[in-house]
Amino acid sequence: MLKNILRGLFTIIGLILGYLIGGMLLSTKYLGDLNYFKNGIQGIILVIFSTLVFGVILFLLSPVLVSLIMKFMDYVEKSTQKMPTSQIIFGTGGAIIGLVIASLVAGLFKYQSPIWNIIAVIFTVIMAALGADFCARKRDEIQSFFTSTKKSNGYKDKKAKGFTNENPKVLDTSVIIDGRIFDICQTGFVEGPLVIPTFVLEELRHIADSSDGLKRNRGRRGLDILNKIQKELNIEVEIWEKDFPEIAEVDSKLLKLAQVLNGKVITNDFNLNKVAEFQGVPVLNINELANAVKPVVLPGEEMKIQVMKDGKESGQGIAYLDDGTMIVVEGGRRYIGENIVVIVTSVLQTAAGRMIFAKNKDSLVKS
Repeated sequence: MLKNILRGLFTIIGLILGYLIGGMLLSTKYLGDLNYFKNGIQGIILVIFSTLVFGVILFLLSPVLVSLIMKFMDYVEKSTQKMPTSQIIFGTGGAIIGLVIASLVAGLFKYQSPIWNIIAVIFTVIMAALGADFCARKRDEIQSFFTSTKKSNGYKDKKAKGFTNENPKVLDTSVIIDGRIFDICQTGFVEGPLVIPTFVLEELRHIADSSDGLKRNRGRRGLDILNKIQKELNIEVEIWEKDFPEIAEVDSKLLKLAQVLNGKVITNDFNLNKVAEFQGVPVLNINELANAVKPVVLPGEEMKIQVMKDGKESGQGIAYLDDGTMIVVEGGRRYIGENIVVIVTSVLQTAAGRMIFAKNKDSLVKS
């Protein structure tokens, strides 16, 4: 149906074009000097002939022209289907802004010359393309700016009463698989919306579909944790469906998303923590939280432990507290499997956690 309509339009355009060209030929000096066309009937015949010729020409060329138009429309349709709706809207708005700026600038220089007209057209096209590209690339930042402005106006009364606007928390893949985020949210220590990006969900799905059994179990555990958070916890969970196609790595996308949302990243990845610190992105590290809430042990305190295995150095024994803190007992190798009372001699805080050094109380008494 569309092809027939386009063919009809091209034929009509050909007829109109032939009519106009015939009229122009009659008005030329060369044909005006000929006595043959001074008669009105011959002039009408020339116009009719020109109209029919150009109408037939465009009618014969219309299948090729329609085919090119249909291919172009298919290309545009396929290209727009791959683009998010927000990118199309912001790109169109940016192009309009670029056209307005170009028209204002061109209006300042009114030179009536063909060269200036060509320059003005090229400048207008460039400004429209720049505006569309800029707004399409910065759509998340622009949207976040207006959203944050709206929220700040909406929460103005609440802030006056002492309430604060909570920042969203972006979850990393590692912290989802770890699972402790569920327990922390359940206690109520983490407030505000939890943001789960689609690229993190995609990474979890790839891990869950891995041929490696260990990776597959980790991926499925992460998906189960997300389902538990959504179903069992009374906390807002938002799925962020947008992406950053220009960024390849998931960690870099997380940091970019946190900057766009003006939020924080929750992770237990040491390297991601360092990169975020360098870029100025706030991070909540689960491992640092776990180390911070471990019981404080001071030198000279007594504790009852069970020596589990021998240590790296000669004669050392290793024990563990309930929270996983490792205790190195000097001379404790001979007490493996026994419950003994030890006295703390020193405490060492490392990036991996806290280590406690102790000695057997009986050996200190005897000495």
